Amino acid sequence: MLYTARPPKPTGELDFALVWLIFGLLGIGLVMVYSASIAIAEGSRMTGHHGYYFLLRQTVFVLAALVAGAMVFQVPMRTWQQVAPYLFMAGLVLLVVVLIPGLGKEVNGSRRWISLGFANLQPSELMKFFAVLYAADYTTRKAAVMHDFKKGFMPMAAVMLLSGALLLHEPDFGAFVVITGIAVGILFLGGLNWKVFAALLSVLLVGFVTLILTSPYRLQRILGFLDPWADPYGKGYQLSHSLIAFGRGEWFGLGLGGSVEKLFYLPEAHTDFLLAVIAEELGFAGVAAVLAMFVVLVGKAFLIGRHAARLERNFCALVAMGIAIWFGVQAGINMGVNMGLLPTKGLTLPFLSFGGSGIVANCIAVAVLLRIDWEHRQMMRGKTF
Repeated sequence: MLYTARPPKPTGELDFALVWLIFGLLGIGLVMVYSASIAIAEGSRMTGHHGYYFLLRQTVFVLAALVAGAMVFQVPMRTWQQVAPYLFMAGLVLLVVVLIPGLGKEVNGSRRWISLGFANLQPSELMKFFAVLYAADYTTRKAAVMHDFKKGFMPMAAVMLLSGALLLHEPDFGAFVVITGIAVGILFLGGLNWKVFAALLSVLLVGFVTLILTSPYRLQRILGFLDPWADPYGKGYQLSHSLIAFGRGEWFGLGLGGSVEKLFYLPEAHTDFLLAVIAEELGFAGVAAVLAMFVVLVGKAFLIGRHAARLERNFCALVAMGIAIWFGVQAGINMGVNMGLLPTKGLTLPFLSFGGSGIVANCIAVAVLLRIDWEHRQMMRGKTF
């Protein structure tokens, strides 16, 4: 659909450069989560004053994510395409369940988690993966009518509006932005009429502005973002301390473990604002290295998608590119928030920030990327899928 030229013949069984890249991100995440959380863990009764609490939990999450990724890698892409609509429906059910009092767990005014006893499940993280699969399957099935607004765009818009409404009820505006970006990006890559695409972007922009203006707490975040120093102990508190961390880090940082901001000054230091701790301890060099790794990851995902398109495996192409959009948008927003380029938003840094559901969803997505690439390599050897 997108390309017709024959791709170059790949060598080897797996793209080990991609594998090591992910191990590198996970490794950096483990070290920095421990560094950012040790003071919080030692000062909290919930953790039993155990400084290794978050490190141990993150290690378990990473191991579970790697096991899940290994299992997902065994699933052929044709199977993912067949189950994509059902997985998306299951995701919608989970988004409904999380809103039910007694089933959904509320933290800091947001109801985003389902308690499993040993851990909390965050449906919005899985929904990002399900959205990639569903949008890719939908666009592939509707390829012949993607230029038609009524037949090509409206059905998908209705489904995404439903999922968006559920996410905003949690509320989880960050996940809503990421999932919307995934869906719109895949539709555009799949052949959505450019006029419809332009109109859609305009409507989304108006919608986002309306959501901000009609929500007091979102409006306060925007005001705090515009001038965090006007109220450094109020709405600008989190961003001002993040900027202080970046300023203290300078070129090469204060050294691993040397952050002061993580000592109960910077909220969510081991989750949403982990990059600020990286900046303070590893400096510009550390932040640049993390940014470069994400650029390579997103680039590799797009290249895998391009190869799939050349082989006329359109579903695989759109899945790979959808994953690239997911990681690119989420990492970009998180980094922008940490550096004061975007309003404060609760989005984690993929593969690095503390959190089980996010790590598992990220590793599953990479396993699918590796599966797509692996199938291409097998096809070059004469095998079919």
